[in-house]
Amino acid sequence: MIKAIIEYQFLQNAVLAGFLASIVCGIIGVIIVEKKLVMMSGGIAHTSYGGVGLGYLLGFEPILGAFIFSIGAALGIGFIKRKGGARTDVVIALFWSLGMALGILFISLMKGYPPDMTSYLFGNILSVTKSDLYFMVVLTTVVAFTIIALFHDWKAYMFDDEFASIIGIKTAFLEYLLLLLVAMTVVVLIRVVGIILVLSLLTAPAAVSENFSNKLKGRIIYAVIFGNIFCFAGLWISYITNMASGASIVILSVLCYLLCYGVRFANNRRKINKIENVEAN
Repeated sequence: MIKAIIEYQFLQNAVLAGFLASIVCGIIGVIIVEKKLVMMSGGIAHTSYGGVGLGYLLGFEPILGAFIFSIGAALGIGFIKRKGGARTDVVIALFWSLGMALGILFISLMKGYPPDMTSYLFGNILSVTKSDLYFMVVLTTVVAFTIIALFHDWKAYMFDDEFASIIGIKTAFLEYLLLLLVAMTVVVLIRVVGIILVLSLLTAPAAVSENFSNKLKGRIIYAVIFGNIFCFAGLWISYITNMASGASIVILSVLCYLLCYGVRFANNRRKINKIENVEAN
């Protein structure tokens, strides 16, 4: 496959896309898993489908439409969540359904044959273009720089947001900013694993990293590493088996998480049994 990567531009684009996706999913994934914002991220991701449909209908880049809708969903969900008056899970479900419905509506309004939406729904890392890569580079840089620049504030916000507010950290600003970063991350991942599968790549590397480090910095580093492993191994499996790239990446990441969970569960049971035996004796 290395020879093929050297020869073919589309494989080079795929490798770069996987690398960029691994960076953002490792950084943002750890934070949303810790803050229990996984379903909110799913709502933002699925709302972006409306932007994809609007892009096709009006003739501009669909990924740009996905970006606009993701940002709008992030700000809308965040505003309603902070102001209260409605249950967050209900709001997420409504945005989730609205985005998918608008996407279907916009596509149905197009004249002629409708476009193939499979790559946006389920991802196709092999179809990433140079313009997609440029867009992904910009978003990845913004996400990484924002997290690094405010790293200590993020640590305080993640582990005790009430204490962070007391010591003067603007937690409302951080919450809105986090949702915007999630929206950007979703857009980066759409071309790799698709709207429907995006949650797996956001959560699996972060969940696996919990087994290797308790510190925020360490977990982010491990999550980025595992994200790269999942993307490149999934790309290789896709290349040799002609399997959909997004599906292969997601299946591999989920299997790895289940393996880590099984090992941790077995170790915990062994420790409990050992303690019970000591107490019995």
